[in-house]
Amino acid sequence: MSFPLSDLTQSLRLPAGPVDLAAIDTNAAPGFDGDKKAGEAALLALAPALGDLQERLFAEGRSGGRRNLLLVLQGMDTSGKGGTLRSTVGLVDPQGVRITSFKAPTREELAHDFLWRITKALPEVGMVGVFDRSHYEDVLIARVRELAPKDEIERRYDAINAWEAELASEGTTIIKCMLHISPQEQKERLLARLDDETKYWKYNPGDVDERELWPAYQDAYRIALERTNTAVAPWHVVPADKKWYRNLAIGTLLHDALRSFDLGWPAADFDVAHEKQRLLDEKPL
Repeated sequence: MSFPLSDLTQSLRLPAGPVDLAAIDTNAAPGFDGDKKAGEAALLALAPALGDLQERLFAEGRSGGRRNLLLVLQGMDTSGKGGTLRSTVGLVDPQGVRITSFKAPTREELAHDFLWRITKALPEVGMVGVFDRSHYEDVLIARVRELAPKDEIERRYDAINAWEAELASEGTTIIKCMLHISPQEQKERLLARLDDETKYWKYNPGDVDERELWPAYQDAYRIALERTNTAVAPWHVVPADKKWYRNLAIGTLLHDALRSFDLGWPAADFDVAHEKQRLLDEKPL
C-alpha cells in the first residue's frame, strides 16, 4: 500500500508573518494520514527514488553542473538531528553527502565573522550538504545566553538573509528545518537515556540546565523563524515527537527538492560507439 506524500512538504512550510510555536502540535503528522507502520513503510518506499535523484545530482556536479542542496537541521536537544541523519540521509550514497556538526566555535573561528566557519563547510556542486546545527546557533543560544551584544545579534538576521540569498543565486537549494519537540517529550527521552547504560554517553547534564531556559529558547526560535523565513530559503517546522514522522518528513523534503531539479543524466562527452568498439577489439590481457 502506498500513501500520497504530495501535501506533506507544503504542510510543513512555515507561512510568512508572525510565528506561534505553541500553536503547532509537536505530536502531529501533517500531510500524512497513516500510522507509524505506514510511515516507516512510506520512507522505505521513498528510498530508491531518493537515491536515484541524489546520484543524478552528484553526476551533474561532476559534469559541469552548478547546483547543490543544503539541509539545515535545528532543534532543541533530543529533537532527533542525529536520528534524522541515520534514517533519511543514510538512504543515499555517502560519497555525495557532506555532514557538518557545529559545536561551540573555536578561538580561530571567533576571530572571524560568525558566517566564516559556516561558509567553509558548504557543500560542493553536486553534493548534498547537511548542517547538524548551523549558523542559527548564532542567533539562538547566542541570544539566550547573551554570547554577543544585542546589536550584533540584530545585525545577524539580515546578514543571514543576505548570505542565504547569495547562495540561492549561485545554485544552492536550502531546506531549513526546525525539529519541533515538546518539553514533555524531551524529558522522556532524557530519562530513557538514563535508563539505558548504552545511552549514558549521549546524556549531558547540561541539557537539564538548558531546559530551565525553554521559554527563552522558544522565543529565540520564534524571532529567528520570523526574521529569516524568506522566499529563497523558507523554514519548515517539523513536528518531532513522533520519530517516524520526523524521519518521513525530512526524507520527503529532500526528495521533493531533488525532484524539482528535473535532473537527467549527463550526456557522454566522448564517442560511445567508438569506445565500445575499442573494448570489443581489445586483445586478451
